[in-house]
Amino acid sequence: MNLNPFWSMSANTSRKRADEEQSGHADQRASPGRTHFGKKVLPPIPKNATPITKPATMGSAAHSANGTHASYGPFYLEYSLLAEFTLVIKQKLPGIYVQPSYKSALMWFGVIFIRHGLYQDGVFKFTVYIPDNYPDGECPKLVFDIPVFHPLVDPVSGELDVRRAFTKWRRNHNHIWQVLMYARTVFYKINTTEPLNPEAAVLYEKDVQLFKSRVVDSVKLCNSHLFDQPKIDDPYAISFSPWNPAIHEEAKERMFTYKRRPEEHHRGTQVSGLSWVKPGSTQPFSKEDGPPQS
Repeated sequence: MNLNPFWSMSANTSRKRADEEQSGHADQRASPGRTHFGKKVLPPIPKNATPITKPATMGSAAHSANGTHASYGPFYLEYSLLAEFTLVIKQKLPGIYVQPSYKSALMWFGVIFIRHGLYQDGVFKFTVYIPDNYPDGECPKLVFDIPVFHPLVDPVSGELDVRRAFTKWRRNHNHIWQVLMYARTVFYKINTTEPLNPEAAVLYEKDVQLFKSRVVDSVKLCNSHLFDQPKIDDPYAISFSPWNPAIHEEAKERMFTYKRRPEEHHRGTQVSGLSWVKPGSTQPFSKEDGPPQS
């Protein structure tokens, strides 16, 4: 079994000291004896545990930036990203859908649906790139598949100016769901200060009608490429297909049935059991008076 160099060094040192004490030939040192304190060590790494993120290189330091031993870095990173994705699900961000990549947890695929405003009917696919030293590094990057005509979107690379909102990424304070929400907000509240696209900023300030015309063209361009194959070959990349009644009608009906179910469930249905508040009363934790049941 191949051991981590850190563990091998510790084991060899302990074995050597034990042999010297048993043989009695250990050299006497002139310096006074020092008190030995118990050294805290991390528990062993589970067998066959393979992280899905980028493994640590042989030349990396013994400890990562977040203070965790290098052997545990990938597992800590994987746990952090899993917690971040759980937060995204709990937030239920309107009009935003994301899916982590199959090949790397450091890359998330997403799409934003704009429902009103200047960018109404826009469907913008994007990719989130997360630093490999997350959450201690810089803020994640968000890049649109097709550059949107917007003051805060680079017209060449399609990258959104995320650092404007997150000048310094603070661990346990900033989260990826906030980056996604910021990406949605920029389409409803236009900011033209220090733009990545100066042309879009100038048009918004001096010729709103022409700006609207360019936005409409940008939305049409993005929507025209909606059914294109993903730029990155990944089974979890978000892709769209034209409407097919044989496939999508059944899924649509299931979604509408699910939305109607909560209302129809309580209509004319006899519900048994205790209630928090007795009907016709404001007394909480009430129930019918009667002898205690055995």
